[in-house]
Amino acid sequence: MPDHAPRAADRAAAAAGPATAVVVLMAAFALIGVGVAGAGGAVAGIAVAVLLTAVGYACGDRLALSAMLARPVSEVEQPELYRLVRELSTAGRRPVPRLFVSPAGQPNSFTVGRGPRTATVCCTEGLLRVLDEAELRGVLGHELAHVSGHDTLAASMSAGLATVITFPAGLVRLARPGSRGGRRDGVPAARTGGGVPAAASAEAGGGSGSGSGLGLAESLLTLVFGSIAAVLVRLAVSPEREYRADATAALLTGEPVALASALRKADAGAAELPLAPDGRRLSVGHLMLAGPFRLEGVARLFTIHPPAAERVRRLEALAGYRR
Repeated sequence: MPDHAPRAADRAAAAAGPATAVVVLMAAFALIGVGVAGAGGAVAGIAVAVLLTAVGYACGDRLALSAMLARPVSEVEQPELYRLVRELSTAGRRPVPRLFVSPAGQPNSFTVGRGPRTATVCCTEGLLRVLDEAELRGVLGHELAHVSGHDTLAASMSAGLATVITFPAGLVRLARPGSRGGRRDGVPAARTGGGVPAAASAEAGGGSGSGSGLGLAESLLTLVFGSIAAVLVRLAVSPEREYRADATAALLTGEPVALASALRKADAGAAELPLAPDGRRLSVGHLMLAGPFRLEGVARLFTIHPPAAERVRRLEALAGYRR
């Protein structure tokens, strides 16, 4: 019984954030509906909000993995990764999660799922390349701590909601001439800020000015819908969850300094190889170990990660380091 009470409290705290976000989403859509069509519009707006919530709940994890082009990996491909996850899951008395790898060169990781039995841990190829075994163990412990702390439902659902809400801006991007070309870091390239130079757009569109017009429309839609999505993410996910996951991982692995070292590498790698903040990746940035974007434009609204230096300081304090 003593063990169940904290778990129930964790679940209640984890559910409070998404519930608040859903209420705010319904209120916003109801107000939009009233402005467009009166009382009937309010009902329609609430119905749309309920539909978006259902999509976010059902598909949030798949949308996040898709945004990072992640794919499942077998134990034959990543035996060391499987061994570490299995050891940590056994130590934490939790089911072994599914393992995915993203082709991104930026060292980062995230976890999605509606609960321990549906959890999926995703590491980027950059992370697997730059970390040693102790550091990787610390990062995997951090991701499993999100599962045991019941953080994944709120994070995955908010990512799904944000992806659906920013979808109109993605449609404009697909319609823009030349939008399908180019890749960056193993993930499809996007134009920072949502726009491209008018001359380049005109050239891509065969000399017309349609590209620049679509680029402006994308920027405006990203700003409007991205702001709404960012508010929902901030309501659903607390920055404190990263501190809790760091502390839990330090206890689980017994190596807080290794996790601190991994955080330094991830933060430096994110600064060196920032992801291009298009709508889909903006919606999943809050899931990641380290903030994956440059702090500029709409990406600033989605930044909820606590400072890496403070996280490192707290981990080193757990190891007995004094400053």
